[in-house]
Amino acid sequence: MNALLELTDLGVSIWLDDLDRHRITSGNLAGLIQNKCVRGVTTNPAIFDKAVSAGAEAYAAQINELAAQGKDVDQIIRRLTTDDVRAACDLFTGLWQQSGGVDGRVSIEVDPRLANDTTATMSQARELWTEVARPNVLIKIPATKAGLPAITEAVANGISVNVTLIFAVDRYLEVIAAYEDGLVRAKAAGHDLSAIQSVASFFVSRVDAAVDARLEAIGTPAAQALKGDAAIANARLAWVAYEEALAAPRWAELAECGANPQRPLWASTGVKDPSYDDTRYVVDLATSGCVNTMPEATLEAVGQHGHVIGDTVRGTGSAATSTWQALAELGINQGSVCEQLEVEGVQKFIDSWEQLRRTVQRAMQAPE
Repeated sequence: MNALLELTDLGVSIWLDDLDRHRITSGNLAGLIQNKCVRGVTTNPAIFDKAVSAGAEAYAAQINELAAQGKDVDQIIRRLTTDDVRAACDLFTGLWQQSGGVDGRVSIEVDPRLANDTTATMSQARELWTEVARPNVLIKIPATKAGLPAITEAVANGISVNVTLIFAVDRYLEVIAAYEDGLVRAKAAGHDLSAIQSVASFFVSRVDAAVDARLEAIGTPAAQALKGDAAIANARLAWVAYEEALAAPRWAELAECGANPQRPLWASTGVKDPSYDDTRYVVDLATSGCVNTMPEATLEAVGQHGHVIGDTVRGTGSAATSTWQALAELGINQGSVCEQLEVEGVQKFIDSWEQLRRTVQRAMQAPE
C-alpha cells in the first residue's frame, strides 16, 4: 500500500466512492481508514441501490419495520441512507477531529429528480443536514443551473456541501462563485466560516469515454493520438481555475475570516476503457490539496501497483490547453462535450434513483 501512503504524504485526500451497511458493521470501513489511507466517503443513488440489492439481509428488518409503520418507499430510502451515512460519519469522527474538520467527511446526495428544481433542492439539503445531524456530513448538490443558487443558499445556512456532476470548467467557475456568495452570506448571518467545508466534484473518466468515442469515429492518426488525453487535461484546467480563484482578492478577504477553500475532488476515477492503466485517474491527477474519490477496485489497484511520481497537476495548464486546442481542430468542442455529459449525468442518477426505489419496493413486498 506504499502508493496510498505516498499519495497521502503528497497531500492527496483519498476517499472511498462506496458505502453499504456491511462495510460499517463488519469493520471493513474502519479497516480501510486505518490501513489504506481512506479519509472520506462519497455516495450516490447507484451506490445505495447496489448496497440494498447486494445486502438485502442487512436492510430487510428495517425495511419491514418502516413499512409496517406505514412509511412509503421514499421515506424508507431516506431512513436507510441517512442511517448509513450517519454511522459512517461516526466512524470518521477521529479523523475529522485530527484533520481540523477538513477530512473525515461522508457525502449524501439530494434526490437527483430535483436537479432542475432550485427550491426543492434547497429544502431537501436542509432536511438531510438536519437528519444526518453530524458536522462531518457533506450534502451533495448537482452543479446544474438550478443547483447553483441552492449551493449558495446551503452554504449561507452553514451547511457543508459537495458540489457534484461538474464537467465544464466554465460551470466550475460558476460553482466557485456560488460557494463564495454563500460564504459572504454565511458571514453576514453570523456563521463560523471555519466550520463550513466544500468540495467540487469533477467527473473524470466519463470525459474520456465521450471524447474517445468521437475520436474513434474520426479515425485519423491525429485523432487516435489524442485518445485518453481529454479527461486529465480537463481536470488539470479545473485546477488552474481553482488556483486563480484562490489568488483573487475576494478569496483573500474570505480566507481572512476563516473560510476554507473548496477543494477540487476527482470523481469517476475508475477507468471505463480496460486498455488504460487502472490507476491513471489517480496518479496522473495527484497534487497537494485535492481529493480523489475512488471505487474499491481502483483503491486496490493504486495500492498494489500505482506508481506515484509526485505532483502531476501543478504547472500542467499550458499542456492541457494545447490538448483541447488539438481536439478543437478535429471538431471536438469542450463545451458541447461537457454539456452533453451533464445532461446524461443527471439522467443516469435519476435512473439509478428509480432503480433504488424499485429495489426497496420489492423488499417491502417480500415475505418476512
